[in-house]
Amino acid sequence: MNIEKYSRQIEEIINDPEYKPLYIWDMMNLLGISPEDEIAFETLIKEMARVGDIALTKKGKIAPVSSVGIISGVFRGTSKNFGFVTPDDGGEDIFIPAKKTAYALDGDKVLAKKTDRDNRGHKHYDGNKLKRGRNGKLYPIKNEARKGPEGEVVLIKERRLESETIVGIYYEMAERRGKKSYPIGFVNPDSKKLPYSVFVSPVEAEKLGVKAGDKVEIKITRFPSEKNDLCGEIVRNFGASHTKQANYAAILAENGIETEFDADVIEESDRLAARSIEIGDRRDLRDMVIFTIDGADAKDLDDAISLERIGEKYRLGVHIADVSEYVKEGSLTDRCAMRRGTSVYFTDKVVPMLPKSLSNGACSLGGGLDRYALSAFMTLDSEGNILQTELCETVIRSRVRGVYSEINDILENGERSEFAEKYAVVKPMLDEMYKLYRILKKRSEARGAVELDTEEAVILLDKNGVPVDICARERGDGERMIEQFMLSANEGVATFLTDMSMPCVYRVHEPPSPEKLENFTSFAVGMGLDVRPLRAKKLYPSAFSAVLRESREKNISAVLSSVMLRAMMKARYSPRPEPHFGLAIDLYCHFTSPIRRYPDLSVHRIVKAVLHGEAMGERLSKLSSFAGESAARSSENELKALSAEREIDDLYKAIFMKDKVGEEFDGVISSVTSFGLFVQLPNTIEGLVPIESLDGRFSFDEKNLILSFGRTSYRLGQSVRVLVSDVDIPSRRITMELVD
Repeated sequence: MNIEKYSRQIEEIINDPEYKPLYIWDMMNLLGISPEDEIAFETLIKEMARVGDIALTKKGKIAPVSSVGIISGVFRGTSKNFGFVTPDDGGEDIFIPAKKTAYALDGDKVLAKKTDRDNRGHKHYDGNKLKRGRNGKLYPIKNEARKGPEGEVVLIKERRLESETIVGIYYEMAERRGKKSYPIGFVNPDSKKLPYSVFVSPVEAEKLGVKAGDKVEIKITRFPSEKNDLCGEIVRNFGASHTKQANYAAILAENGIETEFDADVIEESDRLAARSIEIGDRRDLRDMVIFTIDGADAKDLDDAISLERIGEKYRLGVHIADVSEYVKEGSLTDRCAMRRGTSVYFTDKVVPMLPKSLSNGACSLGGGLDRYALSAFMTLDSEGNILQTELCETVIRSRVRGVYSEINDILENGERSEFAEKYAVVKPMLDEMYKLYRILKKRSEARGAVELDTEEAVILLDKNGVPVDICARERGDGERMIEQFMLSANEGVATFLTDMSMPCVYRVHEPPSPEKLENFTSFAVGMGLDVRPLRAKKLYPSAFSAVLRESREKNISAVLSSVMLRAMMKARYSPRPEPHFGLAIDLYCHFTSPIRRYPDLSVHRIVKAVLHGEAMGERLSKLSSFAGESAARSSENELKALSAEREIDDLYKAIFMKDKVGEEFDGVISSVTSFGLFVQLPNTIEGLVPIESLDGRFSFDEKNLILSFGRTSYRLGQSVRVLVSDVDIPSRRITMELVD
């Protein structure tokens, strides 16, 4: 019997909206199972039920798991054993108590069911919240009930760590058995989402030269259960956990960041990059004034721009490196690019998605060089509305290699700028671009697009790679202008493909969940802000923008932005056309960075199929499947890259602060939690002031994000002076104390 064939057919049948549960023998008749295969078919049904692909009702009928209250999702772990299940269908997260996790670990694919006892309305005691009784004693008070459904894991379908490794610090201890002591080796994972130590063989650790305190990579060999501990084997030793090198390598490994390309991928890319430019059927734009604007140290130049005035209208050209001309679907380079998903930008280097012969060479739109491009021409009216988008394959030649800092100086000082001569050939166009930028910015504000006041760190290193200074990155009109032009191109391309009923890899962003919205609204009320826009029947992005505007007037926008960011959902990629809430755009995609982002390359591939008249029949079906796969993998790879970039930044910040233990700094409370305060210094470095270091027994007000004890309270945005008391390199944790 063909097991795979019948498994697929059974799933197709039971997932039909019109399906009604059938007995096993009825399913056999429906599928035409021969008598000699009946036993094998019955075994298949039981196995599918065991692994959670189907459910068997109490009467023995075959049903989809969702019909019996079972929810398929991903388990999100915590350091305290409890966790949450995020349903695959996008429903509300389900809280899983510690005793109901079935030993699921973070990232596992599980089946869960809601318990009869929804934790709405149930209150519990919390020792952090106290009130004084008439006898003078302190008593814990009842917390508000945790919002959201509660449930339990009923089956672990797939273990994430069967295919991934984890990183942690190796330790040894002696266990006494009778009169003898035996060495025990274990690894404490760096991830705060894994609540268990992983036991490993100290003998094998010794063979690999691993010493106590070394940072190691381990592969899980046995998962936890009622009878077994979590066990693994060491596959790599990074070295002493207090060193930069060990922690750097460990962060890359834990996030699955590939730093080297296989030889066959490099060979293929080098061969493709060596091709000469041929005009062919492409539109020749080499005589058009086109130029790039990027950071001074950028080498992978994705985008170039041009602009024409047509009466009261503008014709904005956004010319993007035609990476799909080199990276063909299914090639070695393409498979490698999809696996990586994105370039990763660290303080001291870039890990590119594509080999350098393409990313820094043939695809990069360097000044004065003929390059293949996929050009998007947006016709905009005098208010910045996109009237039409035209897409075409082109050959371009950038006139100037623009640099943000120089462009900002030109925009500010005009002919008096020291860079005036360099940009003389594009200066008239640049003046028109600045006018269009102001129009687009006004349009963005009118839509209610949310622009948070958050800061990004710039970490400066000496020649030995040691951080010597850290400061907040400044953005000028040059950066904001290019951002607005790229937004227009991304919106125009998404609309173009949708209007033609073509597949697309959309960039989507959902509105905040009701719970997150309520928490943010309560906080904003506590800050004395007008929250009436947030309580309208339908939530619009402009509601958040209105609250942000008021916070800027009261000089508390940095604090509000921090809380608002936590209230927002994470943007992701999707094959379905859904709005981008934060940008207040109905249709949006990523089109402008195919050198460094795979979803952009995917959109290029779809656009070119449309331009060549290939997007029909079987090819159209394949493009739709490709869009879905690209969206899923790109979202996953984006999270890994962001995690790695953030952790490397935190590592450098910890190293920078190591020799500043004992020094005092002025800062602002950037976060308030049940376990302490996070204080941010002007250079963006954050440290934790543990609650136990505060003088008194403080209680945490979760709704208003305040720690208080008697008349003393600490809230977001409050200025404080702190002393750096400890810096731990392995955990990248900076600990501070408040100074009176």
